[in-house]
Amino acid sequence: MDFLEKLDLSGQAWVLQVFVVVLIFLVVDFIQRRVLKRFEARLAATPNPWDDAVLTSARAPLGLLIWVVGLSIAVQVVDANAKTDLFVYVEPARNIGVIVCITWFLVRFIKQAEVNIIQARRSKGVDVDVTTMDAITKLLRLAVMITAALVVLQTLGFSISGVLAFGGVGGIAVGFAARDMLANFFGGLMIYLDRPFSVGDWIRSPDRNIEGTVENIGWRLTVIRTFDKRPLYVPNNVFTSIAVENPSRMLNRRIYETIGIRYDDAAKMANIVAEVEAMLRSHSDIDQQQTLMVNFNSFAPSSLDFFVYTFTRTTNWVAYHQVKQDVLLKINDIIAAHGAQIAFPTSTLHVADEVMMRQMT
Repeated sequence: MDFLEKLDLSGQAWVLQVFVVVLIFLVVDFIQRRVLKRFEARLAATPNPWDDAVLTSARAPLGLLIWVVGLSIAVQVVDANAKTDLFVYVEPARNIGVIVCITWFLVRFIKQAEVNIIQARRSKGVDVDVTTMDAITKLLRLAVMITAALVVLQTLGFSISGVLAFGGVGGIAVGFAARDMLANFFGGLMIYLDRPFSVGDWIRSPDRNIEGTVENIGWRLTVIRTFDKRPLYVPNNVFTSIAVENPSRMLNRRIYETIGIRYDDAAKMANIVAEVEAMLRSHSDIDQQQTLMVNFNSFAPSSLDFFVYTFTRTTNWVAYHQVKQDVLLKINDIIAAHGAQIAFPTSTLHVADEVMMRQMT
């Protein structure tokens, strides 16, 4: 503070001192922005992603920290010359500001570390469980913020042990008041632990009208993008009481079709069924390790029906339908090659001979 005391030229010189302090820290903030920008350009050329993460995480909190310190010094000047009690409140505010800056940096660094780890593993061709990574980083950020809140309370003169004791007693009342919020929180925790689905999975529920792709799993809500591209926000506690299907984790997709031929083609049924099965046995997109059946199984009202039961190798929805289309067209070709026809609903009217004779006379 010596350089500030030398600026005390008159009774009101403290105003000039405040101006000079603000100007100095304005220049310091400008310089740190330019310096960090140059460092950012240099570090971007290095293969190490962690120095970039530290720099990116520190940029905004460092600017805030400079202004917290600068404004606290300016208020100290005002307090020393104007005989006010401002600094009584400014000192704890400055300490809280410093804690906020450190917390902000740590939260940003944890998020950036998550991005770096995912990108590094994907660049090496290693599968990444995004849901687990998201859960870990959220827990770390929550731990940092809770610790920061406790430190702030300690800075303000509150006893942490008393706060924790009050929290234990008051937690019961809070639990009753916010039971839905807590149910959603623990529902989200169960999703992270049991992992019935992950971000990017296609899920649906036979119990509720829920179907779509998981976009985000939060502590309160899970965001699902439906197939008509609308966002669906589902409270996490819903998933604790409903069944959820996860088609994204299926091993194969099933082709199960019933095909009918005319009764006039009954003698050709055995050869058609055998050739369809041989076609499936040699098809490159059909998984031969799974159940494969082609059998005549029904005398239907207008047709003789046989069924095709098999599984594709792919689980991709688009590719599956391409394989299914190819299989059905080949079955149609086989039926046509045997001189048979695929049946369609028909009705035959049998008229008695006596009625025919009466109509003719």
